[in-house]
Amino acid sequence: MLIAFRCLSGLMVASTTLSNGTIGDMFPPEQRGGAISLISLCPLLGIIAGPIVGGYLTAAAGWRWTFWIITIATGVVQIGFLFLRETHKVTILQRKTKRLRKETGNMTLRSKYASDLSKGELFRTAALRPVKMLLFSPIILIMCLYAAVIYGWLYLVMTTLTEIFESQFQVSQGPVGLTFIGIGIGMFIGAISCRILLDKWAIRAAAGGEIKPEYRLPVMVLGGIILPIGFFIYGWTAEKHIQYVVPILGTAIISCGLVLTTLPCVAYLVDAYTQHAVSAMAAIIVLRNVAGTVLPLAGPPLYGKLGLGWGNSVLGFIALAFVPIPLLLVKFGERIRTSKRFEMSI
Repeated sequence: MLIAFRCLSGLMVASTTLSNGTIGDMFPPEQRGGAISLISLCPLLGIIAGPIVGGYLTAAAGWRWTFWIITIATGVVQIGFLFLRETHKVTILQRKTKRLRKETGNMTLRSKYASDLSKGELFRTAALRPVKMLLFSPIILIMCLYAAVIYGWLYLVMTTLTEIFESQFQVSQGPVGLTFIGIGIGMFIGAISCRILLDKWAIRAAAGGEIKPEYRLPVMVLGGIILPIGFFIYGWTAEKHIQYVVPILGTAIISCGLVLTTLPCVAYLVDAYTQHAVSAMAAIIVLRNVAGTVLPLAGPPLYGKLGLGWGNSVLGFIALAFVPIPLLLVKFGERIRTSKRFEMSI
């Protein structure tokens, strides 16, 4: 029963894929990067705040209250959805067409986005679109794999953090949850940096012209360089039992690098596939969640065989190997995106 309800909660959480599509609907390209940064920061910080708040709440009021608090909070948020307006231009125009038909009696009126497909066919097309984009668009495949691996590394670090600080630094069970604060601070710094840099650098690169999706990628290069530095600091300072603040600083650098790579990736896909941004986000979230489930399983054997120093260094070297990906996309991304060879009906 517990597994069934966890599956149900995951199904409901899938609706968060709409958020970046909504940003694509509401904001022009020169403001989109900042908006994506802020909206992406909330779920990232939730990953960190949850274990900290949950640990103290469970100790004070019992484990059931962790579920009560979540239920109450989400219930209040659901009420707010009743007052939100539609942002999807296709849906807005379809509703307007339907209203005009009713008001004028002219049943020949059609939206320019109208489709001759049945509702069942439209549903099937929408459901298969993320899969088609993932399989037939090399841009989406590369970016999704990159983001998924980095996201999996975050969970690898988080799932092993408590055990490492308890065994290496003898931190007790209550305060050990506070070690996640470093990751939260790093995410906050990374998101604020993206808020400033994503739009600023893109506008500068456009030089008064059109803002192309590839103009988001230099921030991703910066994140790719920062990420391995965090792994090296975290791994070797934890192994050598250097004062625990230093490995926490390492986790902050890791999370900052993670945000500086994943948010430009999201901004790039929203810019490149604005009309189908939700489908692109669905593709990236599926792979990201799979990686977040599978990669943490590699943590204990990796650290057990290589130790914390070399184990995290392996992750750092792999992260360094990923740095050329956004550099190559800066140069060749537009050519690949617009190539007839990779055109697909979506």
